Amino acid sequence: MYNKIIKRLFDIIVSIVFLPFFLILILLVTPVIYFEDKGPVFYCAPRLGYKGNVFKMYKFRSMKVNAPDLRNSDGTTWNSEDDPRVTRVGRVLRKTSLDEIPQFINVLKGEMSWIGPRPDLPEAIDLYKGNIMKKLEVKPGLTGYSQAYYRNSSTLEQRFEGDVFYAENVSFLLDLRILFKTIITVLSKTNVYRN
Repeated sequence: MYNKIIKRLFDIIVSIVFLPFFLILILLVTPVIYFEDKGPVFYCAPRLGYKGNVFKMYKFRSMKVNAPDLRNSDGTTWNSEDDPRVTRVGRVLRKTSLDEIPQFINVLKGEMSWIGPRPDLPEAIDLYKGNIMKKLEVKPGLTGYSQAYYRNSSTLEQRFEGDVFYAENVSFLLDLRILFKTIITVLSKTNVYRN
């Protein structure tokens, strides 16, 4: 019952309560992103969602226009403190995780939840072997177990393990733990980059 009804009500209520903050943030950040390089403000990309459905996920754009997509050997996104693809405002947005805030739109639409496994690119489904498919049994989240405890420093294998753990143990208490741990991790600026 929690995962089907209460969690969705929680997502809607939190999104509505924080809507004024999100709108103010969007009004403040939008011109800064645009005037740095005159590119689009939002980055929209297809992601795997609940039951494998593909949806468009929103983020503030943190990279220069037409930046190449670089990957680590395990397929995870490459990131570094001195990544030349990232704009000046993008560095701030990434360190504070403010680039993820537009996903509240995905939460309101019911495509995502505040807490859940981070959504992968659609082609990543080819990497889902064995019980990894369980991560598609819950809605993807704006933050999740792996983001709270590892942020960007986890390997793909560690991230999948965290996603499956969450899907198998989803509960109100686990969501609270992840929420508070995420706040601590973001405020302490730990694990922003993978070494």
